[in-house]
Amino acid sequence: MSSGPARGSSSAGESLRNSCNDFARTLARLPASIMEGLSRSIPRRRSHHPVPHRLQPPPQAPPLLPPPFVPEELFFFSVFEQQYGAHHPFFYACRFADALRAARREGKLVFVYLHDPGHPYTEPFCRRTLCSDVVVEFLDANFVSWGAVSGTGEGPGMVASLQPGSFPFCAVVAPVSDESIAVLQQVEGPVSPSELVEILQRTIDEQGAAFRASRPDEQAAAVRSARTAEEEERRRSALRLRQEQDAAYLESLRRDQEKERSRKSLQEGTAKPRAGNQLRPRHPGQAARQPTKPTQIRASPQKETAASPRTEPNTKIMIRFPNGERRQQSFRHTDTIRDVYRYVDSLGIPGIGSYQLVRSYPRKTYGQQQLGMTLGDAGFYPSVTLYIEQLS
Repeated sequence: MSSGPARGSSSAGESLRNSCNDFARTLARLPASIMEGLSRSIPRRRSHHPVPHRLQPPPQAPPLLPPPFVPEELFFFSVFEQQYGAHHPFFYACRFADALRAARREGKLVFVYLHDPGHPYTEPFCRRTLCSDVVVEFLDANFVSWGAVSGTGEGPGMVASLQPGSFPFCAVVAPVSDESIAVLQQVEGPVSPSELVEILQRTIDEQGAAFRASRPDEQAAAVRSARTAEEEERRRSALRLRQEQDAAYLESLRRDQEKERSRKSLQEGTAKPRAGNQLRPRHPGQAARQPTKPTQIRASPQKETAASPRTEPNTKIMIRFPNGERRQQSFRHTDTIRDVYRYVDSLGIPGIGSYQLVRSYPRKTYGQQQLGMTLGDAGFYPSVTLYIEQLS
């Protein structure tokens, strides 16, 4: 079985489909500059599949340093969004080792895009293919996407390891050991959105299941982690519900006490003009009226007039952070955008700084002017995914 990348050409459609069927997995060694963080996250183990060959790491080209005011992890974002806008796949703003960790946690493969700004095919590929709606939605749903500029940061190391024959260059990879990655597919040259989605879907069908099946221990750990996250979410939801019920009970009790004080004050005010006078019957033979005793009001745990959180529809919001981390929280549809900001700030995740909440597609920003907007008015029912967009 032959191995090789899928390349774009005038007959790209047929050749790309054939290349998917004939593709054999290869193994690429990563340079130490990239693997220094990865070696701590991937355990040593033997691959269960034969590997055609191992690529020796060639010498790295001297990297092009990003401007001092742009962090290395955000340099690709800065270059890409400056030219092509903010509608693009969700590229993880982190080191490649961190993207592999995120893929392991989520049980997904990694989509790698190496960006060469000076190549003549780069601009049409980015505008017409990579930023198209169908490709953006497919990548966000099925892959952990990561990108780098070919001449800057970790880009030269990835170019040396993957050895692209042409640009634009995309690859589907997965971690194998503490020094290697499995290259499941490569796409070189311009391709249409439908052709790229077809290649990626076939790679998932033919290679993804076999690769995940060779990692039962990691799959079991992922299942345990997901269950732990679900249990933690249920615990936090139950705690929040109890707190809301307690607050509703205390508010109901306070109102009852206010009503009782007002009633007593009114009775005392009407009784003062008749002080020292015994109450007489209104008609002969009628018994004297006894002073009215204060009515004791027993406060119920929750008044019928108080809105019960159980009857209000909930909205589940998934927050995606630039470092690849995700957090999900349930809110009421009457909560506001300000409550979402408070939740994000309460997590205490480092390195966020100044930020705003963004909905990816259709893109919409929720900043200071939308803080008072309810989640129901924002159309967040029953669920939505928001991204943390850091502000310079």
